[in-house]
Amino acid sequence: MSTAKKQYKRITTNSVVEMKQNGEKIAMLTAYDYSMAKIVDHAGIDVILVGDSASNVMAGHETTLPITLDQMIYHATSVVRAIERCLVVVDIPFGSYQSDPKEALRSAIRIMKESGAHAVKLEGGKEVKESIKRILNAGIPVMGHLGLTPQSIYKFGTYTVRAKEEEEAEKLKEDALLLEKLGCFAIVIEKVPAKLAEEIAKSVSIPIIGIGAGGGVDGQVLVIHDMLGMTHEFNPRFLRRYLDLYKEMNGAFKKYISDVKSQDFPNEKEQY
Repeated sequence: MSTAKKQYKRITTNSVVEMKQNGEKIAMLTAYDYSMAKIVDHAGIDVILVGDSASNVMAGHETTLPITLDQMIYHATSVVRAIERCLVVVDIPFGSYQSDPKEALRSAIRIMKESGAHAVKLEGGKEVKESIKRILNAGIPVMGHLGLTPQSIYKFGTYTVRAKEEEEAEKLKEDALLLEKLGCFAIVIEKVPAKLAEEIAKSVSIPIIGIGAGGGVDGQVLVIHDMLGMTHEFNPRFLRRYLDLYKEMNGAFKKYISDVKSQDFPNEKEQY
C-alpha cells in the first residue's frame, strides 16, 4: 500500500532530509537565470543548483574553473528572484574556498547575503574539512560534492568514472561519512559506479544526489541545458534528453529569418 507524499509549500534543507527518510526521491536541476528558474520552479522541482557549470553552458568555457565569485552571485541573484517554492543551492567557485577557511567563509557569506540563496555547495572531502566547518559554524547550510569533482579536472586529467579502484572507493565512503558528521545536509556524488553510490546512500542519513551514479541514491541532478537538448555535443551515458531544443530552436530561428527576409513578418495584424 503506497502512502501519500507530503506536500511542501517551501522546500528547505530539512525538507530534503525528510524526503530521504520518507523514501521520496529528490529532483534537482541547474538554472542560471530568472526566466528558466521561474519555469523550473513552477514545474515543481525540489532543488535548483546554481552550478558553476554556468562557466560551460552560459559562458562557453571548457571547464568550470574560470567562473568568478561575482559571476556566481549574479547568476544566483537572478535565480532567487524567480523562485517561490524550491531550495536554491549555489556552487562556491574554484579558488574561493580551497586555500583558506577564512576565505571560504567570506565567499559563502557573500553568496548568502548578496543573492538570497539558501545554501552553498563545495567540492571535496577531507581536503576541505576546515572550510566546511567554518561555513557551517556561521549557520550556512552546506551541500557536499564527491566523486568526479569538475573543479579538480586538471588533477584527474579526465572526466571518466571515478572510484572504480578499491582505494579511491574507500576514500569516497570515508569522505561521505565525514561530510555527514561535519553537518552537511546533502551530498552530490558524480560519475561513480552505481553499486558504490547506493552503498554510500545507505550508509548515511543525509540525502545522496547522484549524477551518473545510478538509481540507488536519494535523488538526481542534471544540467538543464543538457536534459533539454540545448547542448548536442555532450553525450554521456547518464544523460537522458527530455527534449531536442537545439533542433526545435534552430528551426524556429530559420523560420523567423525566412519570414523577415520574405517580408512575411510582420503582417498587418502584427503592427500598429
